[in-house]
Amino acid sequence: MIEVVRRLIGGVSSLAVLTGAGVSAESGIPTFRGTSGLWRQFSAEDLATPEAFARNPKIVWEWYDWRRCLIAKAEPNAGHRAIAAQAKAMLITQNVDGLHDLAGSRDVLKVHGDIWDVECTVCGARLVDRRAPLPQLPPHCLDCGGMLRPGVVWFGEDLPRDVWAKAERAAGEAEVFLVAGTSATVYPAAGLAALAKRSGAKIVEVNIAENELTSIADFVLRGRAGEILPRILDAGPKSLSPKA
Repeated sequence: MIEVVRRLIGGVSSLAVLTGAGVSAESGIPTFRGTSGLWRQFSAEDLATPEAFARNPKIVWEWYDWRRCLIAKAEPNAGHRAIAAQAKAMLITQNVDGLHDLAGSRDVLKVHGDIWDVECTVCGARLVDRRAPLPQLPPHCLDCGGMLRPGVVWFGEDLPRDVWAKAERAAGEAEVFLVAGTSATVYPAAGLAALAKRSGAKIVEVNIAENELTSIADFVLRGRAGEILPRILDAGPKSLSPKA
């Protein structure tokens, strides 16, 4: 199956890749969801909302600062690097950790934002701040003094329109849509595979366990993304048909 998928990818001109938390988990970053992701007595769903930030911005920022410090110690793994090395891959990620950037991927479509971005709640200024830990919590805007918020998409918020439009276009135009390390439960990003399928793409799933995407996948590869992606993203002979 590995060789079949490798040849499939090698034989097409358009490839879209969607990654989720499972890819970064191999770099030592917790998924932050479920009981195993509890921080103090809070879950991600308790903290990653506009309402939580309005109630207690300091506690929300303490959580994000803790996450930023964990992520700052992490390095891209073989899965990140394999995607970056595949020139034809249009990368869409649900991850906010920036490891795809560190691996060398360009023009990453970050549908859930970036934890290293901060945005002013008053003037709207947005910048990259990779300090970890931050010297002040909550941090404030150097331009207007307003409170900053993490540059991520919280539960209940819309995805960035321009990024989402590009992600939908990439899914709709892909000949192969590769999904790695995501449980395909967080919408609307999880719906991209179905969009690609309706548009005629072959769906390749790489994950350690069965999930909601499995039923529509044409090829299912069980295992860690860091082990499988380097093997299937090594472009095979260009003359081979996608049906090889």
